Amino acid sequence: MQKQRRRPQSLPACATGSRGNGSCSLPAPNISTGGGDVLHRTVAWLQSRHRRRWSDVAWDGEDVRYLGGRGLGRPRSRRSRGCFRGFDTSCYRGVHAGRLAALGCVLLFAATGAAAVEPADDILLDKLTDGEYSRRGADTCLGCHDEEEPFPTLDVFATVHGHPAVARSPFAMGGAEPPAGLQCEACHGPIGEHGRQILPEGVEREPILNFGKRGNAEASLQNGLCLQCHQTYARARWAGSAHERSDMACADCHRIHAETDAVRTMTGQNETCWGCHRDVAADALKRSAHPLRDSQIVCRDCHDPHGTDNDKLNVRATANETCFTCHAEMRGPFLWEHPPVVEDCMLCHSPHGSNQPALLVRRPPQLCQACHSSPGHRSLGLGPEQLPPRPTSEFLLAKACLNCHGEVHGSNHPSGNLFRR
Repeated sequence: MQKQRRRPQSLPACATGSRGNGSCSLPAPNISTGGGDVLHRTVAWLQSRHRRRWSDVAWDGEDVRYLGGRGLGRPRSRRSRGCFRGFDTSCYRGVHAGRLAALGCVLLFAATGAAAVEPADDILLDKLTDGEYSRRGADTCLGCHDEEEPFPTLDVFATVHGHPAVARSPFAMGGAEPPAGLQCEACHGPIGEHGRQILPEGVEREPILNFGKRGNAEASLQNGLCLQCHQTYARARWAGSAHERSDMACADCHRIHAETDAVRTMTGQNETCWGCHRDVAADALKRSAHPLRDSQIVCRDCHDPHGTDNDKLNVRATANETCFTCHAEMRGPFLWEHPPVVEDCMLCHSPHGSNQPALLVRRPPQLCQACHSSPGHRSLGLGPEQLPPRPTSEFLLAKACLNCHGEVHGSNHPSGNLFRR
């Protein structure tokens, strides 16, 4: 079911302070059920939630004020991202985004009288920055997490992430800088109160960062932790890539707590990609297809999932250059060039699969007539009276146009201008 967007609410106009430094003053809403107390509690919560970033938010009994400060409330701060949702911000162009976020939170909670419940992302961010690490490391985690869980944990010790001899591993033995050596908490964050064995009745266990499609944090937060170590040339173009813009997390494809990461194998990579790209999976089952089903080639042979500067995440600059890595005999140069071949292989071929021979998008002569609409000889369809064994047109049988024009990709023959030899 498609989520419905919350309709924007209008915030009151913002009056610039007399000092000209961008100070913002808004009248407190008139709430019959103790609006001032609700507003005071909300501002207090806002100060504690954002700590030093929001220390200048105050309520003096009449106005909510945010006094300008250098470096406060950066526009793209994840802590304040939720404050923008549901508000029309068009009239606040001259006001620092951080101040708008603060005032938006105050007015939202004060107007509704709602309790200020801290989102899970903010709790996790607080733990990552100020949380307390366990003195016992992984032993604390393994006291509860074992092989009986849906996602077994001990397999991590069969991977590079759990190998103590690898210098950058979370389980590295001495000499490495954090996050290496922090064991489970290198990725999942400080354990804090999550590691308490006995909790008071009615108290829920403090969350800890989980990864993957069912994780409890946004994809960008998950990926940020992975990129602490995996920031190499292969991932240099991840930011802004198609998968990053689609809020894909590294753990959506990669399995960390697994001895074998399926996406890194010939047999498992295509299946992993087809989990989202169902249309490509369907094409691979067609009569004419690249050997994707048999894993003789994999998606990574043509596409780079971590991002490229090219269209469709191609590993090469153009579709033709990608095709020529295997089909070098089609590269040319030829004495007689066929313009569609020079322009784009996919004008005639469907790369993932087709029900036509040779991955063609249509069967000749219909494919050829998409461009050659005024043939120099009769090549149009004939009636049933012309079908075998009666006389018929050789232009329509077997390979149709290709019966004569066999060198359609280009010819080096001196008389090959019509690609017949």
